[in-house]
Amino acid sequence: MEQSFQLTFENGRTAQAIHLQRDADLPDALNQLGLQGPGPVLVVVGGASKLSDADRRRVQALFVKVLAPLAKDMKTFVVDGGTDAGIMKLMGEARTQINASFPLIGVAPIGLATLPNASNASDEASLLEPNHTHFALVPGSSWGDESPWIAKIASTLADSQPSIVILINGGEVTWKDASQNIQEGRPVVVIAGSGRTADVLAAVLRGKATDQRAEDLISSGLVQAIDLTTDFRTLFKKIKQAFLAKE
Repeated sequence: MEQSFQLTFENGRTAQAIHLQRDADLPDALNQLGLQGPGPVLVVVGGASKLSDADRRRVQALFVKVLAPLAKDMKTFVVDGGTDAGIMKLMGEARTQINASFPLIGVAPIGLATLPNASNASDEASLLEPNHTHFALVPGSSWGDESPWIAKIASTLADSQPSIVILINGGEVTWKDASQNIQEGRPVVVIAGSGRTADVLAAVLRGKATDQRAEDLISSGLVQAIDLTTDFRTLFKKIKQAFLAKE
């Protein structure tokens, strides 16, 4: 395993990063990054594609008014995909906007993560989000290769502490993210009304549609849905209750 190193972004912010090769390296790698568990963990998966302007504003507000304040209030670790797009960008910006100090850990495949002041030959590569505090760069050159690592990193950090997944919108990779976290025994809170994967899961959960992938995940008993249109105070309370239910 390589030593951790510092990244410096154009906005002047810095983050600690490490290259990971094997599951067995995880505890040492997290220690190198200065991430001392156990503690509660909030995993955020999904996307922000094909949203109307109104829904996009609502999702953005969800991060600023609910998810980042909840992480701040509960002193959680937050784990996501770490790239400068979609919900990961919204998470980073919300953390900065509310001046929170919770660790925000991005997990991305080394073959697709473009480090600050570097280039990447892949057309599918993405910049890292500059408001994250830590990055785990994991083996892989396809989106979705990071999914099992996100789940395992969350489990390592949480240990016996509560951890949950917030699933918003999302495409193909989101199905994999949900599956990997459910395999780790982690509850998934689906934000219904946020589009795509989230809405398929919510519809099946409520008996309004059939979908085999959704049914397989729901059969775990770990999936619940909360409507995006729920007022933010109630959303905050419901997500906090989902956390506390695991304690």
